[in-house]
Amino acid sequence: MSKFLSSKYASLEPYTPGEQPKTQVLTKLNTNESPFPPAPEVVSAVKEAAENLQLYPDPDCTELRKAIAAVQGVDPDEIICNNGSDETIYFAFLAYCDSGKPAVFPKITYGFYPVFADITGVKYREVPLKEDFSIDPEDYYDAEGAVFIANPNAPTGIPLSLDQIEGILQHNRDNVVVIDEAYVDFGTESAVPLVAKYDNLLVVQTFSKSRSMAGMRLGYGIGNKDLIADLNALRFSTNPYNIDRLAIAAGIASLEHDEVNREHCRAVMENREYTVDELGKMGFEMTPSTANFIFVRHPEIHGSELFRRLRERGVIIRHWDKPELADYNRITIGSREQMDILLREVKDILSEEVAK
Repeated sequence: MSKFLSSKYASLEPYTPGEQPKTQVLTKLNTNESPFPPAPEVVSAVKEAAENLQLYPDPDCTELRKAIAAVQGVDPDEIICNNGSDETIYFAFLAYCDSGKPAVFPKITYGFYPVFADITGVKYREVPLKEDFSIDPEDYYDAEGAVFIANPNAPTGIPLSLDQIEGILQHNRDNVVVIDEAYVDFGTESAVPLVAKYDNLLVVQTFSKSRSMAGMRLGYGIGNKDLIADLNALRFSTNPYNIDRLAIAAGIASLEHDEVNREHCRAVMENREYTVDELGKMGFEMTPSTANFIFVRHPEIHGSELFRRLRERGVIIRHWDKPELADYNRITIGSREQMDILLREVKDILSEEVAK
């Protein structure tokens, strides 16, 4: 870093995204992308929108919010659209955390939460998970700060039930509770229906995973109209044109053909159960994931070693060196062909271990 960087960022540890290889790889299962392309109508909508790139996009995302509202069963005024769900979460840190209101989130969760806390200059409290990697909702009762929970959690994939989330909301009426639902469409019950009941709830979703649009960077938040007004005040004070014309067009078309997305989600869930079953036969231990990834360990081979040897064979998964995670790897659920490649390579690696 240069000598000109403000001292307030001297200790900042940026978020580390999953590796995006610059060369061809056989099987990429490290960043929770969809293995399926978006509906053809989405591509056509983007091409049509590209003909008007000389014009600014609608800063209110009016038609996109209407399309989201129709699918989610909420009012368009209860929706904010942002450049990926990360931007929505970032605005929530800015809006609802300060010197007197810290952020509260699990110690093991989405790695951007502590980064957002650091860059916004707010204190935060990390809550340990239970021994089985699950979240104890009572740990967040009367949190004395804004609560951020990924549901299902990452990288474990373990969900909270709607009743558990409601308990957190009931015991934090003076705190905003942000439920990050990036992976909700793969088998977890959404908290969106609770928005009508709780004015302290902000639900965050994305088009990146279940709607096959990670490359478009489009996300949104759903909450009480007053919460959305808070976030929009920040958005219009930073970048009112944060959603480009192509993303708006793609989002609308995706929602208009949501049956394609639902079918893709069903395929991912089937592939997840298939992979869990096959890895279980090989002796792997796994958390009960309802996401488009699984969190696995094997008693006979360390997580870093399995990661390294799979990479040598052209299969990329996700590994962290943190002591509490080092035994495990996170594996994105891809197509059946991709999962069969993974299973074949894992079986070969384990056979080599036995032969030693």
